[in-house]
Order: sequence, then structure tokens, then C-alpha cells
Amino acid sequence: MFKIFIIEDDPQIVRLLEEHLHKFGFDTKSVYDFEKVRDQFAQYAPHLVLLDVNLPKFDGYYWCRQIRSISTCPILFISAREGKMDQVMALENGADDYITKPFDYDIVLAKINSQLRRVYGSYANTQQVRTTTVENLTLDVERLSLSLQDKAIELSHTEAKILDELMKKSERVVSRDRLLEKIWDDQAFVDDNTLNVYITRVRKKLSLLGIEQALQTIRGQGYRLHPNWGESD
Repeated sequence: MFKIFIIEDDPQIVRLLEEHLHKFGFDTKSVYDFEKVRDQFAQYAPHLVLLDVNLPKFDGYYWCRQIRSISTCPILFISAREGKMDQVMALENGADDYITKPFDYDIVLAKINSQLRRVYGSYANTQQVRTTTVENLTLDVERLSLSLQDKAIELSHTEAKILDELMKKSERVVSRDRLLEKIWDDQAFVDDNTLNVYITRVRKKLSLLGIEQALQTIRGQGYRLHPNWGESD
């Protein structure tokens, strides 16, 4: 049974979400102390999080970062804030999708199921570990990790998909359209700025491994991964 963690301070919305999710066999838990969201998340260990932006004490962006520090589970924002920057900030802070209120509960369910299929599909237990390696840089797509020599970092699902595509086509240009098609083929919120945000995040993750200026922007075409970390001095 999949477990859904609901971080929402409107009891009416929480009740309706729980009623709808229970109909389809999900287990749910909602936050009871908005100063200890991270602790409650760790204790419950959910498969997916539904997270509002406007919350008591700290906002949803803060708690998204806190959850991302200990987990790569899918995080879906549910918020009445419709601005593009609100959605970009959610993605930049680690979210996988953003749903605006008022929302259709069937749409919420469809997006939950989409994320669960991506991360915990029925094939996951039998699928062989899939890795991509370029010049000693290894991406473990299933475990969402990127390693170089003795260093390893965690990735979000979207970051892993971007790197997987770029590493498989190392030294070749990957178009923006190809990345959008690869990553957000069934997502509603897609624009160029969203991809820009994730490219920036991928560059930051590479820099944590000491890799600088390897992800190149090819103006008017797309992006290319140049394995400069494998070059000798």
C-alpha cells in the first residue's frame, strides 16, 4: 500500500484529499505539528508528498528543501498561488510537479499515480540496475545517484533523467525539445524557463563533484555534455 503524506493546513482540503485517496487504496497521514514537519515525514516514510506553499511558521518551499535533504520521494505542490514564479520556485526547491487550487481530485490522483509509476513501477523490483558511465562519472538511474571516484551525490528524478540523456549522448548536442519530451511527456506545466531551472540545478550538482563548465549551452540548439573532468592537465 502506497503512503501519501499531506502537508496542508486547511482541514477541509485535507479531509477531502484523504477521503478520495482512501477510496483508491492509499494510506495517508497529515501533518499535526507544523514546526516538526521533517520529523513527521521521517517517521512516516511516505512514498509521495502533497505539499502546500502557504503554511504556518515556515512555507512549503522551506519544507520541500528539508525533505529533499533526506529523501528523493516525489513531491507535488498543491497551492492557490498561480504565479509562474511560484511554480518555478517550487521546482527549483526540489518539487516534481505543481497543482493549482481549486483542483480536480481526479487530476490530483492521476498525477500521483504518474509519479508513483515513474518511481515505484511494478517492474522496479525485477529490473536490473541501470547505470551510465562517462569518463568515470557514473549515473545510477534507479538509485538516483551520481558518483565520480570516491564522491557521490543524490539527484532528483528530473535531474537524473536530464543527465541520463546527456551522458548517453556525450559530446553530442541534445535539443531542448528532446529534453522536454523525455522529462515532461505527461506533465501539464512545461515551458522554457522550467527547463532552464533544471539545467541550473544539474550544473550545481556537477559542481559538487568538482565538475565545472562541462554542461555547455549551444545557442539555438540545446545542450552538450563535454567530459572535461576526464582530461589530463
